[in-house]
Amino acid sequence: MLSNESRMEQSLPIAVGRERKLRGYRPSIKAVNIALGMLLPVVLLILWSTGSALGLLNPILLPSPLAIVKEFISMTASGELLRNLQISAWRAFIGFLIGGGLGFLMGLWVGFSYRTERLLDPSIQMLRTLPHLALAPLFVLWFGFGETSEILLIAKGAFFPLYVNTFLGLRSVEVKLFEVARVLQFSKWQMIKKLIVPSALPHIFLGIRLSLGIAWLGLVVAEMMGSSSGVGYMINDARFMSITTVVFVGIIVFAAVGKLTDSVVKWLENRLLRWRGTFEGEGGK
Repeated sequence: MLSNESRMEQSLPIAVGRERKLRGYRPSIKAVNIALGMLLPVVLLILWSTGSALGLLNPILLPSPLAIVKEFISMTASGELLRNLQISAWRAFIGFLIGGGLGFLMGLWVGFSYRTERLLDPSIQMLRTLPHLALAPLFVLWFGFGETSEILLIAKGAFFPLYVNTFLGLRSVEVKLFEVARVLQFSKWQMIKKLIVPSALPHIFLGIRLSLGIAWLGLVVAEMMGSSSGVGYMINDARFMSITTVVFVGIIVFAAVGKLTDSVVKWLENRLLRWRGTFEGEGGK
């Protein structure tokens, strides 16, 4: 009869071998996840291409994917698409930095002070409900046609998601942690740096992702309200000329860049918040 120690020694190589096999499966699991994410777009693309080839779709209202790809290649080769994309990306980035930065600081201030919340939060929540299209004409009247009004309109949209989520992140910090900080005699700066901000980071990253999305939405509105450059202007100009392929190229570019920026923030979030133990859905890792 084998002792328990002997059995454990014999089963150890088997367990190590199984673990190595599981590690070898990880790339295939990632590939499956990517394939699942691409399944719906590919199916829609096949149906779209089939409908265009059979003549079931009006090419003016809904051009074929092949025509859109040809338009994309033509605009890329001429440099028109890259030039407009650079201008739009710069506007969105500056607007996000201004609006998102102010939203983050304001969320810290209001979330840290009960009196400031009572004073400012009702007004901020009221302003948050104002739509971009309603404010765009006022921004043009106040700041004129140009970069200033466009960037400020983008900043307005980027402000509120970061403000709300930073505020919620601060208010979700457990009271016991504040009691520990008082025992350790933390200063206000130490409390913010070592306790509040790390605890609120999941909410803050969510606010960043939402702010970036709203910044791109604000960019489209801003560039359609009188801009002479950018992807939004390109879409608006093509709409007047009924060049639907250019409109779709602009929409796809907005979607791709928006997804890229969101993925970058999500990657940073996963890297910086590895300490979290959260539910990832049934069938996850």
